[in-house]
Amino acid sequence: MTGRQRVLKIVYPVWIALTKLMGRNTKILANAKNIKPAQSIYDLSVSLNNGNSLPLQSFRGKKLLLVNTASNCGYTNQYEDLQKLYQQFNNQLQIIAFPANDFKEQEKGSDTDIAQFCQVNFGVTFPLAKKSVVIPSGDQNNVFQWLTDKSKNGWNEQSPSWNFSKYLVNEQGTLTHYFDPSVSPLSSAVINAVLTA
Repeated sequence: MTGRQRVLKIVYPVWIALTKLMGRNTKILANAKNIKPAQSIYDLSVSLNNGNSLPLQSFRGKKLLLVNTASNCGYTNQYEDLQKLYQQFNNQLQIIAFPANDFKEQEKGSDTDIAQFCQVNFGVTFPLAKKSVVIPSGDQNNVFQWLTDKSKNGWNEQSPSWNFSKYLVNEQGTLTHYFDPSVSPLSSAVINAVLTA
């Protein structure tokens, strides 16, 4: 862990409190009408950082929390919270992290560096995707294309506002929620969504 990463880990609780106080990165969107996707998320696969491919159809019957991540961000400590959430709901919820360098170059490491950082510093055991682009562009990761295009997911066009934006998909493959980065993975909003979505 670099000096910057140590400082970010220490100031994380203050950072979250400040962003909430200022109303920044706190948006929550819900699929209140339970709109079904036009294209199935289960048709997609995730290219993992170890070179393997992970078909999302293998998670039918489980909720999915898909999160864009970075190692040098004020929100990086959420890896720890994501791991706790993953352990709490292990039989019901699959988390997949998508490292990306889309916001102020906060993820400069290689896939190997990222995996080692996550395991050593946060004990991450959920899958990490190959580093990719998550914001709309010609190079956007196919999973994030689905998450941010309502012609595919049925209703949502919200792209990640920053690192650690979270998308929840229910057991039937319907996108149910979007959570901004300042919404902690262990917040009542996320936990209630995992329990009821």
